[in-house]
Amino acid sequence: MGCQDDSTNLDRSRRSCYLGLVPVPGLSTTDPGLMIVLNRQRRLSVEDYHRMTEAGILDEDDRVELIEGVIVEMSPQGPKHAKLIQRLCDPTFARMPPDQVMRCQLPLTLGRDSEPEPDVSVVRRADAASDSSHPTTAALVFEVAGESLQKDRLTKSALYAGAGIPEYVIVNVEEQCLEVHRDPDAASRRYRALVTLSGDHHFESATVPGFAFRVASLFE
Repeated sequence: MGCQDDSTNLDRSRRSCYLGLVPVPGLSTTDPGLMIVLNRQRRLSVEDYHRMTEAGILDEDDRVELIEGVIVEMSPQGPKHAKLIQRLCDPTFARMPPDQVMRCQLPLTLGRDSEPEPDVSVVRRADAASDSSHPTTAALVFEVAGESLQKDRLTKSALYAGAGIPEYVIVNVEEQCLEVHRDPDAASRRYRALVTLSGDHHFESATVPGFAFRVASLFE
């Protein structure tokens, strides 16, 4: 039985129906084969997604995020993944300007149908002060990628470029390098510039003044 369209009548018994929208891990929602499947299903808005939480169908312990109207299961965190997030979020690791704040695995509302929870995002402090809404943009986003590498290179890259996120960095766990995406083209949902940094290279943010570190020090 397909999911009903009346989201105001959601209840816990329909949880499995909506979680059935979760695609195969690692596939991009821009993949043509997957799109055929997803186009047959009802896409959710951010409002629908929040309503599911309010109704108890989803709760804060569910490791899911909303990507282009689809509830996507987030990859489990291994020790390396967790350590890298912890290091990036450590205030002693790299300097953060006082008007910016670092958010670790917290939502960004990007348009009407996406609410990802990037591993690390840097947003204006004023944008993170609301009690009623999440930030709608970020100066810098990091995704730590192990098993999620394909998804982060395809789906997440398209999402962040389309939303105009000016700087998107994939922390490639296996290769111990940074894939730095800059200069988004929102219309094509692509970044015009990509550079890979490793070892003794220094990452210097183009959008967060003073936020810089030696790449090797992140993986030590």
